Amino acid sequence: MKKNNFFIFFILIFFTFLKLDAEIIMFSKCDHKEDGFLKNEYILNLNELTMTRNYVYNEKTYQKYRITDLSVKKSNSYIRNIYAEGDKILTLKHGYPQFYTQILFEKDKQEIFIKAVLNDIESVSKVSTCKKIEKFDQQS
Repeated sequence: MKKNNFFIFFILIFFTFLKLDAEIIMFSKCDHKEDGFLKNEYILNLNELTMTRNYVYNEKTYQKYRITDLSVKKSNSYIRNIYAEGDKILTLKHGYPQFYTQILFEKDKQEIFIKAVLNDIESVSKVSTCKKIEKFDQQS
């Protein structure tokens, strides 16, 4: 009886680890409407539900922000949690209940949008267009 329980336990663990697939979508070479970048990429990990943005300002943009904020770095990275709604992927709400923003991606589109909500009135604006989209299936 103990052998059967151990065998069943082993099989369950084996199939659990076998099915750990993660889809990763990488948006790279992204331009921006207002700022210049040497590097601007977004990495969406749909298994961990995280978005990582890595960017490096060009010198002109860096100096523009450095004048008003000495804590600005030329290169930076940040991580946000994400969730999916159909073909759309959104970051979690950033801000207050009456006013918040979210970054909006669509799985097979090159554009990146910002969604702003003020007192339940939504607006969506294009922020970036990415020249390269790569999809990876990560297996554990």
